[in-house]
Amino acid sequence: MLDNMLLQAQSSGPAISQGAAAALAVGLAAFGAGYAERGIGAAAMGAIAEDDSLFVNGLILTVLPETLVILALVVVFIG
Repeated sequence: MLDNMLLQAQSSGPAISQGAAAALAVGLAAFGAGYAERGIGAAAMGAIAEDDSLFVNGLILTVLPETLVILALVVVFIG
């Protein structure tokens, strides 16, 4: 019985479609970027409040995690 179930599971194909996998990949990348930006943004605002000359550094560090989402979208459209 177990052998029959294993053969049936192996021949059924992928668990989710390619579109669903692509949506999941981009969604998880966006979630990760948002999670990273939460801490970076708070730290950048604190640093800018102390010293105005750190604005450019804070802006760059806040925008950096968004490259994850852009790269995920590029991979989806290429693949």
